[in-house]
Amino acid sequence: MCSGRIDLEFILRAFLKGQDGVLIGGCRLNECNYVTHGNYDALSTTYLCRKLMARMGLNPERLRIDFMSGADGMLLAEAADDFTRTVTALGPLGQSEGLDETRLTFQLEAARQLVPYIKLVERERLRVPVKSKDAYDRFFTSDEVDRLFDELIGNKLAISQIMVLLREKPLSTGEIAENLGLNPSDVSKHMNSSSRYGLVRYDADRKCYALA
Repeated sequence: MCSGRIDLEFILRAFLKGQDGVLIGGCRLNECNYVTHGNYDALSTTYLCRKLMARMGLNPERLRIDFMSGADGMLLAEAADDFTRTVTALGPLGQSEGLDETRLTFQLEAARQLVPYIKLVERERLRVPVKSKDAYDRFFTSDEVDRLFDELIGNKLAISQIMVLLREKPLSTGEIAENLGLNPSDVSKHMNSSSRYGLVRYDADRKCYALA
Protein backbone atom coordinates (compact mmCIF):
# COMPACT_ATOMS: atom_id res chain seq x y z
CA MET A 1 0.00 0.00 0.00
CA CYS A 2 1.27 3.48 -0.84
CA SER A 3 2.15 5.44 2.31
CA GLY A 4 0.11 8.30 0.83
CA ARG A 5 -3.00 6.34 1.78
CA ILE A 6 -2.15 6.66 5.46
CA ASP A 7 -4.99 8.74 6.84
CA LEU A 8 -4.87 10.82 10.00
CA GLU A 9 -7.92 8.80 11.08
CA PHE A 10 -5.85 5.58 10.94
CA ILE A 11 -3.20 6.97 13.27
CA LEU A 12 -5.66 8.31 15.84
CA ARG A 13 -7.66 5.08 15.71
CA ALA A 14 -4.49 3.08 16.42
CA PHE A 15 -3.87 5.16 19.54
CA LEU A 16 -7.53 4.84 20.54
CA LYS A 17 -7.19 1.06 20.32
CA GLY A 18 -4.28 1.15 22.76
CA GLN A 19 -1.17 1.24 20.59
CA ASP A 20 1.71 2.96 22.37
CA GLY A 21 3.38 4.13 19.16
CA VAL A 22 2.88 4.24 15.39
CA LEU A 23 5.67 3.78 12.84
CA ILE A 24 4.97 4.66 9.20
CA GLY A 25 7.24 3.27 6.50
CA GLY A 26 7.27 4.86 3.06
CA CYS A 27 9.25 4.67 -0.15
CA ARG A 28 12.32 6.88 -0.38
CA LEU A 29 11.38 10.47 -1.15
CA ASN A 30 11.67 11.37 -4.83
CA GLU A 31 11.66 7.65 -5.72
CA CYS A 32 7.88 7.20 -5.81
CA ASN A 33 6.51 4.66 -8.30
CA TYR A 34 3.55 6.96 -8.94
CA VAL A 35 3.21 10.54 -10.12
CA THR A 36 1.37 11.42 -6.90
CA HIS A 37 4.46 11.20 -4.65
CA GLY A 38 2.22 9.92 -1.88
CA ASN A 39 5.14 9.62 0.52
CA TYR A 40 5.18 13.42 0.77
CA ASP A 41 1.49 13.30 1.70
CA ALA A 42 2.41 10.81 4.43
CA LEU A 43 5.15 13.17 5.64
CA SER A 44 2.68 16.05 5.79
CA THR A 45 0.17 13.90 7.70
CA THR A 46 2.88 12.92 10.17
CA TYR A 47 3.86 16.53 10.83
CA LEU A 48 0.24 17.56 11.37
CA CYS A 49 -0.51 14.62 13.62
CA ARG A 50 2.57 15.29 15.75
CA LYS A 51 1.43 18.90 16.21
CA LEU A 52 -2.03 17.63 17.12
CA MET A 53 -0.55 15.16 19.61
CA ALA A 54 1.47 17.90 21.29
CA ARG A 55 -1.69 19.98 21.56
CA MET A 56 -3.47 17.06 23.25
CA GLY A 57 -0.62 16.50 25.70
CA LEU A 58 0.76 13.36 24.01
CA ASN A 59 4.46 12.94 23.28
CA PRO A 60 4.95 13.39 19.49
CA GLU A 61 7.84 10.91 19.64
CA ARG A 62 5.19 8.19 19.72
CA LEU A 63 4.71 8.78 15.97
CA ARG A 64 7.51 8.38 13.46
CA ILE A 65 7.91 8.11 9.71
CA ASP A 66 10.91 6.57 7.94
CA PHE A 67 11.62 6.26 4.23
CA MET A 68 13.29 3.25 2.60
CA SER A 69 13.13 1.04 -0.47
CA GLY A 70 11.82 -2.51 -0.65
CA ALA A 71 15.44 -3.73 -0.62
CA ASP A 72 16.26 -1.97 2.66
CA GLY A 73 15.44 -4.87 4.95
CA MET A 74 18.24 -4.04 7.37
CA LEU A 75 17.21 -0.40 7.46
CA LEU A 76 13.62 -1.40 8.25
CA ALA A 77 14.79 -3.66 11.08
CA GLU A 78 17.00 -0.92 12.52
CA ALA A 79 14.20 1.65 12.32
CA ALA A 80 11.73 -0.73 13.98
CA ASP A 81 14.18 -1.63 16.74
CA ASP A 82 15.05 2.00 17.41
CA PHE A 83 11.40 3.03 17.49
CA THR A 84 10.56 0.12 19.81
CA ARG A 85 13.26 1.30 22.23
CA THR A 86 11.86 4.84 22.11
CA VAL A 87 8.29 3.73 22.80
CA THR A 88 9.41 1.30 25.52
CA ALA A 89 11.25 4.14 27.27
CA LEU A 90 8.13 6.32 27.05
CA GLY A 91 5.96 3.62 28.58
CA PRO A 92 2.28 2.93 27.98
CA LEU A 93 0.35 5.56 26.08
CA GLY A 94 -0.72 8.36 28.40
CA GLN A 95 1.34 7.19 31.36
CA SER A 96 4.35 9.46 30.94
CA GLU A 97 2.02 12.24 29.79
CA GLY A 98 -0.02 12.05 33.00
CA LEU A 99 -3.28 11.19 31.21
CA ASP A 100 -5.55 8.53 32.66
CA GLU A 101 -7.49 6.24 30.32
CA THR A 102 -10.66 8.31 30.44
CA ARG A 103 -8.87 11.57 29.68
CA LEU A 104 -6.76 9.94 26.96
CA THR A 105 -9.82 8.50 25.20
CA PHE A 106 -11.57 11.85 25.47
CA GLN A 107 -8.65 13.72 23.88
CA LEU A 108 -8.24 11.23 21.03
CA GLU A 109 -11.96 11.04 20.28
CA ALA A 110 -12.23 14.84 20.13
CA ALA A 111 -9.28 14.94 17.69
CA ARG A 112 -10.75 12.12 15.59
CA GLN A 113 -13.99 14.06 15.17
CA LEU A 114 -11.93 16.89 13.67
CA VAL A 115 -10.18 14.84 10.97
CA PRO A 116 -12.33 15.92 7.97
CA TYR A 117 -11.82 19.57 8.87
CA ILE A 118 -8.05 19.13 9.34
CA LYS A 119 -7.77 17.50 5.91
CA LEU A 120 -9.62 20.45 4.38
CA VAL A 121 -7.32 22.94 6.11
CA GLU A 122 -4.27 21.01 4.93
CA ARG A 123 -5.45 21.09 1.34
CA GLU A 124 -6.38 24.79 1.40
CA ARG A 125 -3.83 26.41 3.70
CA LEU A 126 -1.02 23.99 4.62
CA ARG A 127 0.26 22.73 1.27
CA VAL A 128 4.01 22.84 0.69
CA PRO A 129 4.72 24.20 -2.82
CA VAL A 130 8.03 22.32 -3.29
CA LYS A 131 8.39 18.57 -2.86
CA SER A 132 11.64 18.20 -0.96
CA LYS A 133 12.43 16.99 2.56
CA ASP A 134 14.08 20.30 3.45
CA ALA A 135 11.10 22.30 2.19
CA TYR A 136 8.67 20.21 4.27
CA ASP A 137 10.90 20.44 7.35
CA ARG A 138 11.21 24.21 7.06
CA PHE A 139 7.52 24.69 6.37
CA PHE A 140 6.12 22.60 9.22
CA THR A 141 8.60 23.88 11.79
CA SER A 142 8.08 27.55 10.91
CA ASP A 143 6.52 30.06 13.27
CA GLU A 144 3.96 30.94 10.58
CA VAL A 145 2.66 27.37 10.39
CA ASP A 146 2.57 27.17 14.19
CA ARG A 147 0.43 30.33 14.16
CA LEU A 148 -1.84 28.94 11.44
CA PHE A 149 -2.18 25.65 13.29
CA ASP A 150 -3.27 27.40 16.48
CA GLU A 151 -5.62 29.69 14.58
CA LEU A 152 -7.20 27.15 12.24
CA ILE A 153 -6.97 23.86 14.15
CA GLY A 154 -6.21 24.61 17.80
CA ASN A 155 -9.45 26.51 18.37
CA LYS A 156 -11.48 23.88 16.49
CA LEU A 157 -9.92 21.17 18.67
CA ALA A 158 -11.07 23.02 21.79
CA ILE A 159 -14.60 23.24 20.36
CA SER A 160 -14.55 19.54 19.46
CA GLN A 161 -13.48 18.73 23.02
CA ILE A 162 -16.39 20.79 24.35
CA MET A 163 -18.82 18.94 22.04
CA VAL A 164 -17.56 15.60 23.39
CA LEU A 165 -18.06 16.84 26.97
CA LEU A 166 -21.59 18.04 26.26
CA ARG A 167 -22.57 14.63 24.90
CA GLU A 168 -22.47 13.39 28.50
CA LYS A 169 -24.45 16.20 30.12
CA PRO A 170 -25.12 19.96 29.96
CA LEU A 171 -22.38 22.05 31.57
CA SER A 172 -21.86 25.64 32.63
CA THR A 173 -19.07 27.81 31.26
CA GLY A 174 -17.13 27.37 34.48
CA GLU A 175 -17.51 23.59 34.46
CA ILE A 176 -16.32 23.38 30.85
CA ALA A 177 -13.34 25.64 31.63
CA GLU A 178 -12.41 23.51 34.65
CA ASN A 179 -12.68 20.24 32.70
CA LEU A 180 -10.51 21.46 29.84
CA GLY A 181 -8.15 23.79 31.68
CA LEU A 182 -9.32 26.74 29.59
CA ASN A 183 -9.95 30.35 30.44
CA PRO A 184 -13.72 30.90 30.96
CA SER A 185 -13.60 33.81 28.51
CA ASP A 186 -12.20 31.48 25.83
CA VAL A 187 -14.98 29.00 26.56
CA SER A 188 -17.56 31.76 26.17
CA LYS A 189 -16.02 32.72 22.83
CA HIS A 190 -16.16 29.11 21.63
CA MET A 191 -19.75 28.75 22.83
CA ASN A 192 -20.84 31.92 21.06
CA SER A 193 -19.32 30.63 17.83
CA SER A 194 -20.86 27.17 18.25
CA SER A 195 -24.25 28.69 19.06
CA ARG A 196 -24.22 30.72 15.83
CA TYR A 197 -23.69 27.51 13.88
CA GLY A 198 -26.51 25.78 15.74
CA LEU A 199 -24.25 23.29 17.52
CA VAL A 200 -25.17 24.21 21.08
CA ARG A 201 -27.96 25.96 22.92
CA TYR A 202 -27.98 27.84 26.21
CA ASP A 203 -30.42 26.75 28.90
CA ALA A 204 -31.19 30.02 30.69
CA ASP A 205 -33.06 28.31 33.53
CA ARG A 206 -30.19 25.93 34.36
CA LYS A 207 -27.51 28.40 33.28
CA CYS A 208 -25.63 25.82 31.23
CA TYR A 209 -24.91 24.78 27.66
CA ALA A 210 -26.23 21.66 25.96
CA LEU A 211 -25.98 20.16 22.49
CA ALA A 212 -28.58 21.65 20.16
